[in-house]
Amino acid sequence: MSTHFEGASGRLYEGLWGILARWFRVPTEPPTLPAAPGESMSTFRPDPAWLRYLKLKFWVGAAVAVFVVLLNSLAVTVAEPWVGLLLLIAELLFVVGPAVAAFVALHLRYDTTWYVMTDRSLRIRRGIWIIHETTITYENIQNVTVNQGPLQRYFGIADVMVQTAGGGGAVQAQQHGGAAVGAHTGLIEGVTDAPRIRDLLVSRMRRSRSSGLGDEHDEQEPGGFTPDQVALLREVRDAARVLAGSR
Repeated sequence: MSTHFEGASGRLYEGLWGILARWFRVPTEPPTLPAAPGESMSTFRPDPAWLRYLKLKFWVGAAVAVFVVLLNSLAVTVAEPWVGLLLLIAELLFVVGPAVAAFVALHLRYDTTWYVMTDRSLRIRRGIWIIHETTITYENIQNVTVNQGPLQRYFGIADVMVQTAGGGGAVQAQQHGGAAVGAHTGLIEGVTDAPRIRDLLVSRMRRSRSSGLGDEHDEQEPGGFTPDQVALLREVRDAARVLAGSR
């Protein structure tokens, strides 16, 4: 019976998804990135375990909401049975409607989340009503971390947080699965190979900088010193000469 229910709910969701995709012109194909001939490109999305993780959180929240509704209605029913019954029906309708919409939104969130990686940059697309696409070039990446909570660990998934230049301070942020995501942060959610993705991003970040594709605008003097370092060395040299002449 469970399989039959899942099949029916899946068909219902696919029908709703098709209608919404047409109405709101939601792109059903993954995003693309410009790539040079011979350049590698990989396109992926969160693991299905991420959707199960979101559903579990949904059902726990729904169970808590229903428990509160029943407890509240029971307290009223003890004093006024008919009032309590009417209150129960009204509260259940108030809970069920948003719950169905939230459940469909979980699938929409999963279906509209995409990640694209090339040898030069990363693109993240997410959003249901408003589609957000963020492109991060590897030379602008400052830090890459893996975040995994206890429930994510149970499902075998984790998030990869990519911070770019300017992302170390306080920024306007929004919550994605408990992690604050701001204008200088890219979040790769719900993947099973988070450490591999982190290492790949770090490797490409270092390669892009060392090959001259990155933020290497600080011209270096012979010997590998930057102009600021050379100026500091000159100040030390001049101070040493002053001390030597005063003796």
